[in-house]
Amino acid sequence: MRRVKATGFHLLLPLSVLAFLVVVNVIKGVDYFSLSVINGALYGNIPNILFGASELVVLAVGMTLVTSSSGGQDISVGVAGAITSSVFVAILLGADKITWWTIFAGFLAGCAVGVLIGAFNGSLVAVFKVQPMVATLILFTAGRSVAFLIDGKLSPILANDLTSRIGGVMPGVFIQTPILLTAVFIALIALLLKTTNLKLYAQSVGVNEKAARLNGIDPVAVKLLTFMLLGVCTAVAGFIAVCKAGRHDSVNLLKYIEMDAILAVAIGGNALGGGKFSVTGSIIGAYTIEVLNRTLLRLEVDTEAIKAVKAVFIIVLMVLASPVVRGYLANAVRRPRSGTQTGTVAEEAEDGWVSAPDAFRGREAP
Repeated sequence: MRRVKATGFHLLLPLSVLAFLVVVNVIKGVDYFSLSVINGALYGNIPNILFGASELVVLAVGMTLVTSSSGGQDISVGVAGAITSSVFVAILLGADKITWWTIFAGFLAGCAVGVLIGAFNGSLVAVFKVQPMVATLILFTAGRSVAFLIDGKLSPILANDLTSRIGGVMPGVFIQTPILLTAVFIALIALLLKTTNLKLYAQSVGVNEKAARLNGIDPVAVKLLTFMLLGVCTAVAGFIAVCKAGRHDSVNLLKYIEMDAILAVAIGGNALGGGKFSVTGSIIGAYTIEVLNRTLLRLEVDTEAIKAVKAVFIIVLMVLASPVVRGYLANAVRRPRSGTQTGTVAEEAEDGWVSAPDAFRGREAP
């Protein structure tokens, strides 16, 4: 059987949804793409979307890696972000003077705590074989109380120019800092996946853990590594979120962002059961969710009804993104016009390849 790669097919859904939402917004008002400069910074719908989705993009990337290797999702990422950011704030407020070095030290401390949290969740999943959603439910339930104790039960305010610049705009730079930080983060992740075997190992473990072990890959180590990387992602997201807000609110910081991170992975064409993944798809999925949220507000949907409308929209997206529908569409799109046979829907849904008999290789079908 000849196998032809269905390149980029998994990105069709998120890109189509983005295009649809953009069309809706343009119909609502032709000024949708208008930009303005306020106090030396660039503002408008597009910059605001990039700004608002910063934390979600970071968490969606980490969630993608965990989903691929473990076949499950971490529902404690928002809570972990609250804990890591509380450590960051505690170090800043405990210093005699807040400087760039103080901020950097606080950020590293937050990342270290994120790694520890990831190692804890990862150990439950990889070593003790607890289902990921159940394992992370522990931290989801108790984590905000931990963050509340770390920040001294005071919801401390960060009243200084340096963190305000991180959460807003740097002098002389017209692009908001969280957008730049997100771009740097994406570049580092791309470099990591390009220069290491992490993607191959995570996919191998997610597809068939026993086969991966027979090929010399340690599933426990791979799962632990992806959970620890997700822990770093929670620290980055928490750092950005607390600098944006200018204060640490243990109760509401990154609240319920876990669900959006999982949805971003699914909308991006990734199987929630693990295996092959696309970070690009998850990033597009994260921005799609942010555009959806802002579109509903722009359409003046009642505040109480927004969640219901969003839920219906997401149900439709999840059905369209399901392996059955994607496999059917892949077969329909890739079916050769000459009448050659293609692979089964199950094959399409599982690995994104299109099959054709070797008998037709290099010549037209009779």
